[in-house]
Amino acid sequence: MSFYVVVGAGPVGRETARLLGEEGHDVVLTSRSVGSNALQNVRAIQADATDASELSRICRGADAIFMCAMATYHRWPTDFFPIIDGTVRAVEAVGAKLIVLGNLYGYGENADSPLRSDLPLDPTSKKGTARTIMWQRAARANVPAIEVRSSDYLGHGAISYFSLVALPSIIEGKPTAFIGDLDATHAWTFTKDVAKTLVAASRYTGEWRRAFHVPSQYASPRELIQKIAAMLGREASETRSYSVPEMEALGMHELIEMSYLFESPLLVDSSDAEALLGVKASSLEEMIADTLLDHL
Repeated sequence: MSFYVVVGAGPVGRETARLLGEEGHDVVLTSRSVGSNALQNVRAIQADATDASELSRICRGADAIFMCAMATYHRWPTDFFPIIDGTVRAVEAVGAKLIVLGNLYGYGENADSPLRSDLPLDPTSKKGTARTIMWQRAARANVPAIEVRSSDYLGHGAISYFSLVALPSIIEGKPTAFIGDLDATHAWTFTKDVAKTLVAASRYTGEWRRAFHVPSQYASPRELIQKIAAMLGREASETRSYSVPEMEALGMHELIEMSYLFESPLLVDSSDAEALLGVKASSLEEMIADTLLDHL
């Protein structure tokens, strides 16, 4: 039995803690608002990751620490750095391995497709720059570090552009608007597959200070909208794409910066994660069913 700490109690953090706990490990799940917990072998402790001293006390004796915490989206460039810095200092203090939950923003708008985990980070957005700096700080730690990068989430409780912009209208049977090219193939990542990849990465025996991509499934936004409507037992309503002036008028300023992700096909090479970590993507149908758990 090992001891693990999961920092961040969102859908991925909780699922990571659940997987570890069900394997029989001693697990602490911590965040500033960790809430109630009924997971097997998992203790919930309220703590602030920016407080390295407090986090170090909680993590004493840990084999690995999973950094799954999230900052408020529009405050990434300011709020994320104290979180990663506090976590890194705690990891160094206790001598544990560090597994960071990341995403694809750091590759930037000009990266070759499909995205490979060994591509250089070349961000073209404020959020991509924030994510890049976070990983650079983690990789400079004097402990082994790995980043697990995912595309846009599907899954119960997941927060993503799709869940915020398109999903409510699909559920209500209303005309649906989304962003970008609705027919461009896009990678969708299941929150439960992210957790599986995080756990598998913590046991990686090769060279660390590297990244892995979570295996994902592919569908254009239009195809995804149609599949979700079908699972709800209805025909897909009229679907269109928001224009930039519409997004500006609706206050979607944070979304405009990242809309390039949906303007052309987003393909992700996860072959190294599949071969070296033994993980694979769940079916798109399973991802959709879990996303709609409260509506089926």
